[in-house]
Amino acid sequence: MKRLFWGLALALLFITHTDAHAEGIGATVPALKTLFHDDFLMGTALNSTHFSEDEGLLKTSTDEREIVNKHFDSITPENSLKWGSVHPKPDTYVFDEADRYVNFGHKRGMFIIGHTLVWHSQAPAWIFQDQEGTLLTKDALLARMKDHIQTVVGRYRGKIHGWDVVNEALADDGSLRDSLWLKIIGEDYIVKAFEFAQEADPSAELYYNDYGLEEARKREGALKLLKKLQAVGVKITGVGMQGHYGIDYPKMSEIENTIRSFATLNLKVMITELDVNVLPTPGNGGADISINFKPDAQWNPYVKGLPMKEEERLAQRYAELFALFLQYRKDISRVTFWGVSDSGSWLNDFPVHGRTNYPLLFDRNCQAKPAFTAVAKLRQSVD
Repeated sequence: MKRLFWGLALALLFITHTDAHAEGIGATVPALKTLFHDDFLMGTALNSTHFSEDEGLLKTSTDEREIVNKHFDSITPENSLKWGSVHPKPDTYVFDEADRYVNFGHKRGMFIIGHTLVWHSQAPAWIFQDQEGTLLTKDALLARMKDHIQTVVGRYRGKIHGWDVVNEALADDGSLRDSLWLKIIGEDYIVKAFEFAQEADPSAELYYNDYGLEEARKREGALKLLKKLQAVGVKITGVGMQGHYGIDYPKMSEIENTIRSFATLNLKVMITELDVNVLPTPGNGGADISINFKPDAQWNPYVKGLPMKEEERLAQRYAELFALFLQYRKDISRVTFWGVSDSGSWLNDFPVHGRTNYPLLFDRNCQAKPAFTAVAKLRQSVD
């Protein structure tokens, strides 16, 4: 706690003396992956434009690619390895985009993440149905799951270093989510997914990934699930805490309690989808993509830019978060931002479509923000 206290004190000191102007991404800005080299991997999520071979798309993403090349040593695909992207029809696999993603990371020597193998969302309806549209039997769905996992993981054996095997299997109260995976197969669908992934690539790291784990009931549900996986002997390497945070939620103590709880299981802890929502938001936060609200000006107050005061609040929030991450750097193996710059953040459309949000360290012009400076100077202040 002493390290955290002094880190925060230093961070708050320089934040109050930092001009809220953006900095370039050139030589004067230190690289995140270099600053945190001895602590944990620094990652970002990529969309298809970042590794596209289309010249038009490359031109629109050149600055973001420069950010990725300079600052990050781990990558996660936003959509390119989800079921609907690589396996859109029962007898059809499409790997062109996923291959480009893996090649992008391989050429740069990055730690490459596969996201995600089993998820209730963005899953084509045919997964759970026969040709007549009737729900599959347990054995039939297990066979379909096994084919998918072993085909996809097997293709990238030795190339993708870690997989989000199961994503968001828990409801907010900590119980298993009422998905078709659960309805048809039962609780063991999670165990089987990990078994199939381990068989396909014994050397790959295997993770469980979810949001809202800082809330006590959901955290307890996750601990129960992870202990079950360990008890039955399947390989599980780590747990991903989706860091979809707000400017003032969750409490730092709740994030800390969650990191400590997972670390007691001897699992790697990862902050997998970090961003900080600076806008007022209807509902109670979270990352359930099925929740959407109609556009309304009250939820989109900063169309012309983030005010100085809010820039400072965002910088302070990021300083607090990274002070905590550094305190637990022996337990945290990776911190991954969900997006490269503000322009491509999913929070511009979730949970209210068409908003102008500012949740990341780089702005819409791909310039480093005061929040970036806060994180960089914080690291430089910690031995």
